[in-house]
Amino acid sequence: MAFDASLDKKLYSQSFDTDDGKITVSIFSYNDGPKKLQISREVLGTDGEMKFAKLGRLTKKEVVALIPILQDALSNL
Repeated sequence: MAFDASLDKKLYSQSFDTDDGKITVSIFSYNDGPKKLQISREVLGTDGEMKFAKLGRLTKKEVVALIPILQDALSNL
């Protein structure tokens, strides 16, 4: 069975800006299944558009900003 975007429901989303883009914490439920947490990074590309990138390593500043968002998201899981 292929992924069907119409069955993927975003239940929660909160972002914060970084030096070169933003990090977003989201909760999704696919086809009314279990809620799952997603953390994603977007960076500003050379063309001026936001593009997804590997989350990879986090700076201390990013971790400090991420902790309260994760705690809030946890209460929504």
